[in-house]
Amino acid sequence: MTAVTPETTAAARAKLAIPAERIPRSVAIIMDGNGRWARQRGLPRTAGHAVGAKVARRVVTEAAHLGLGALSLYSFSTENWRRPPEEVAALMGLYAEYLAVERETMMTHNVRFRHVGRRDGLPETVLREIDGATEATASCDGMFLCLALNYGSRVEILDAVRRIAGQTAAGEIAPDDIDESLLSGMLDTAGVPDPDLLIRTSGELRLSNFLLWQLSYAEFYVTDAYWPDFDEDEFRNALRAFAGRNRRFGAVDPPRS
Repeated sequence: MTAVTPETTAAARAKLAIPAERIPRSVAIIMDGNGRWARQRGLPRTAGHAVGAKVARRVVTEAAHLGLGALSLYSFSTENWRRPPEEVAALMGLYAEYLAVERETMMTHNVRFRHVGRRDGLPETVLREIDGATEATASCDGMFLCLALNYGSRVEILDAVRRIAGQTAAGEIAPDDIDESLLSGMLDTAGVPDPDLLIRTSGELRLSNFLLWQLSYAEFYVTDAYWPDFDEDEFRNALRAFAGRNRRFGAVDPPRS
């Protein structure tokens, strides 16, 4: 287990081989395809989730060594409760185990853990590990690792609006004070840089209710690889693709001389 140092970051960026200023500050990933990966191999869906957790560890480590500001992983949506109960139970057990095992890794890599999503409905075992990881990494000042668990972007925005409405009704906020910055500060990702790049595996072309506010100006990278087949090389390919994008943010290219 190699800690993040200036030397390891330099080595990781040399392997990536793109200018430092072209590396995205913040990356979000929709980790999709675990079940289909398992089905193709005649395995239970839970086997795909178990392999996917190992992939997440490698990608988090690579992102930390590259010096990213944030990595957000979409793990379990508010809609995923509709899955078979045995699969949901297995996933919750996997989350608790992952957070317990990876706590030391996060600390070694100077990673700040952040849970995004509602706590209501999550098992006590998972909540205990969420709180443990959050507390253990509170003093870290490196990359944010945002794990979206029991998360839905529309619910997140509605909760933020309700908090603003309550403060407005209490006279704590004037209507004219409500702006983008205020709303962003009410979201689960407050203080975390908005993603510059969204990666989605398994070839699907949809956002699936993930970070709808935060992804407003993100570049998209879609790969046909299922999440268990995603690796550090594919991650670096996504970053290189991002480096080649021309991001105008609504403006136009300057005229050529």
